[in-house]
Amino acid sequence: MDFDLAPPTGVGPLRIGMTRHAANTALDSLRDLSAISESDRPGQHVFRPSGLMISIHCLRDMLEAIELGRPSSQTDRVLFQGVDVFALPAREVVQRMGEFTSIEEDPDDDASFIAPDLLLSFWRPFAADDEPEEEQGYYFSSVLLARPGYYDTPAQAAERLQQSS
Repeated sequence: MDFDLAPPTGVGPLRIGMTRHAANTALDSLRDLSAISESDRPGQHVFRPSGLMISIHCLRDMLEAIELGRPSSQTDRVLFQGVDVFALPAREVVQRMGEFTSIEEDPDDDASFIAPDLLLSFWRPFAADDEPEEEQGYYFSSVLLARPGYYDTPAQAAERLQQSS
């Protein structure tokens, strides 16, 4: 199954801004009933047979972020504008994302990248761009799609509120 990242809207039936109840229902719809994982946690995350983890993050009864973890097989793919964010090397994902939007190294983690205009964040535990056999550092491990303002500092949040008034 293909999961298309559509920032800032969402992924599949999961829509940023939906109620927690609606998000729980949407998350549950992504489970493969023929192969339910013992690791599934209703209202938090599900694991598909491919190993793809889909996690929801709610605050104040509203879905504010969706995180997807790298599958162990290509049965499920996570795409942004045709870029398979888990099948391609991290360096290539960053290069291809740069064709669509600005993408920058996370200032707190040089192995991770943020596309601030899209509210997408790409994570891996360490960088191993020249070592394909070191999968955890060669590929991204997770991608997070979040609501506008998710990464704001308190000062940026205050400025955003002031601009919207």
